[in-house]
Amino acid sequence: MRRGGDISSSRLPPVTAGASAAPAQPRSDWITLRRLFPYLWQYKWRVVAALAFMVCAKLANVGVPVLLKELVDTMDMKPGDASAVLVVPLGLLFAYGLLRLSTSLFTELRELVFAKATQGAARSIALETFRHLHALSLRFHLERQTGGMTRDIERGVRGIESLISYSLYSIVPTLIEVTLVLTILAVKFDAWFAWITIAALVVYITFSVGVTEWRTQFRKEANEFDSAAHTKAVDSLLNYETVKYFNNEEFEAKRYDENLERLRRARLKSQTTLSLLNTGQQLIIATGLVAMLWRATLGVTEGRMTLGDLVMVNAFMIQLYIPLNFLGVLYREIKQSLTDLDKMFTLMEKEREVADRPGAQPLAGDDWSVRFEHVNFAYEPARQILHDVSFEIPAGKTVAVVGPSGSGKSTLARLLYRFYDVQEGHIRIAGSDIRDVTQASVRQAIGIVPQDTVLFNDTVEYNIAYGRPGATRAEVEEAARSARIHGFIESTPRGYQTMVGERGLKLSGGEKQRVAIARTLLKDPPILIFDEATSALDSANERAIQAELKSVAQHKTTLVIAHRLSTVVDAHEILVMEAGRIIERGTHQQLLAHGGRYADMWALQQSAEGEKFADVMGM
Repeated sequence: MRRGGDISSSRLPPVTAGASAAPAQPRSDWITLRRLFPYLWQYKWRVVAALAFMVCAKLANVGVPVLLKELVDTMDMKPGDASAVLVVPLGLLFAYGLLRLSTSLFTELRELVFAKATQGAARSIALETFRHLHALSLRFHLERQTGGMTRDIERGVRGIESLISYSLYSIVPTLIEVTLVLTILAVKFDAWFAWITIAALVVYITFSVGVTEWRTQFRKEANEFDSAAHTKAVDSLLNYETVKYFNNEEFEAKRYDENLERLRRARLKSQTTLSLLNTGQQLIIATGLVAMLWRATLGVTEGRMTLGDLVMVNAFMIQLYIPLNFLGVLYREIKQSLTDLDKMFTLMEKEREVADRPGAQPLAGDDWSVRFEHVNFAYEPARQILHDVSFEIPAGKTVAVVGPSGSGKSTLARLLYRFYDVQEGHIRIAGSDIRDVTQASVRQAIGIVPQDTVLFNDTVEYNIAYGRPGATRAEVEEAARSARIHGFIESTPRGYQTMVGERGLKLSGGEKQRVAIARTLLKDPPILIFDEATSALDSANERAIQAELKSVAQHKTTLVIAHRLSTVVDAHEILVMEAGRIIERGTHQQLLAHGGRYADMWALQQSAEGEKFADVMGM
């Protein structure tokens, strides 16, 4: 095994797992449908029942023109015939009303029965996507575009409902009705009726599909510009303070408007081509209707068909072409729903850069020691971060890591949490390589107070209790007292129900940091990481909380990452890092006596603090 130096790119992690990876090639719609099918088949009895109700509804619908034919032919009687009084009211009102009611009843039963399958599938896919996003690596979440990603998920979930609605409730029923009508026309009359209908349908469908496929590019462009505009808007609003700091409201508005203008042009193209599609469809429908009625009229004049037959043919054509009139729209929406759904499935299929090995067991042990053994790591192949790093934090002891920014200190915490896997070497907790145990058990054993604290847009109580969901109010308050923030919370009008705002921006940096400390104290794990845990606090609060953290760290394995050396003088061992390497190690006194890099840093900080004190005192 190589020690230090550059490591070959063959041993580096692939960086294509992130959001910046090249987009995958579009897949077949059938592949997307096959992915969707298992979610629906969980409700197989509802699927079968819905299909049965759909067939019954179409049988009743096709029966209406047949009934009208019989009624028209039956009414061909002499004026004043007594039977006409009975035939018209009873036959027309009862039979016609019953068929119409049956059509509506079976349609509503179909939608009622299948609604649970539709909503259940949408819920399952959305939940699976949400869980998968949390399982993806930190690299993905650092590179993602939140606005565009959330819009893709939103459209994907909506696409499930649209796809099922348009296909099961419109396309499939129309195909069933076409089959029934063609069968009746071919059997009852000559084959010309069926051939005219088939020819019209083939031309109509070919034209609709061809033009819709051509139009899809404009819809895709519109969706891309919509996602881009949404991404810019969300990113700008999340960085509201930065926008204000630099007086860049107009700059942000201009960026947003540029995307809106591209979206407007794409939507105009989409609307123009839609008008072309609708005009062509109406021309084909009109031609087919004229041909069918001409054939039926010719049959009546020649005595081969009755007046009722003419009425039935006309009713069939109207029933067929009304839904076909929307075929272009339906096909476009189905294609778009499949595209949106495929985007969400693609998101679900993004490979986990860090994944549990098959058969991985939970972390177990009483000796919560931590060991880094000859660790080499790089975020990107061209930039190595850690070089042959080895150290141990004995169980119940505290090890501090100091050094300049960019030396790799925070990377140690990320690797210990297994946000990334090392390329060379091992990281062990309680004697187990963390790659051999489950990630959940590793993270359950560690508590961290990060340098950059981000809070949920919820109450103070929720954010503290997040360290241990289910904790009682008394336990939350005790953790807040230990973090020296209970008094501040109680002084606010709503106390622990105070909302902290987006990312906690309604709190100061020191208040956010104390909330982070409180929730870590509430978690009470055997291993603690303090990554500049008190950097945002004033001196008085820092000393008080440092004393509390020192008390909490008793009998816990603790890694402290710090810039201010005065906060780590009591550590059992101090590591000095520079450019990804440990250049010195020892206790505070040993490092001072050594007179190396640590001693220089100490002298520099003491001098700076002395000058600051003198300025404050006016000396």
